Amino acid sequence: MLNKKVKDIMTTEVITTTSDIDVVYAFEKLMKHKISSLPVVEDDKLIGIITATDVGHNLILDKYELGTSVDEIMIRSVITVSPDDSLEDAIKIMKEGVSSSGILNQLPVVEDGKLVGIISDGDIIQEIF
Repeated sequence: MLNKKVKDIMTTEVITTTSDIDVVYAFEKLMKHKISSLPVVEDDKLIGIITATDVGHNLILDKYELGTSVDEIMIRSVITVSPDDSLEDAIKIMKEGVSSSGILNQLPVVEDGKLVGIISDGDIIQEIF
């Protein structure tokens, strides 16, 4: 089961944002779709990611000025997987991808620099159980 490929269970209809969007609107998109991260894309290429936890926390602390764009706050070195990686590989990447703060709960799936899907810890758990 863990040798199954990421492409077999990933979500291909990925909700994304662009870097020029205001952080508040990006956060609203996260909440509306009940997702924990938004890949940032330009011309189908993944250029960053924002998470609901980071954005929400900083909005509550009033760390963003009105007009702050996604470009100013996005994580630029995004940890990703390939569609041909195994679920076991994805789990290892999720576990090792974050220092002491736990586990990544979503991984963008990238092929030739282009975003082709996303896989979450929930996708993997549903597949295993």
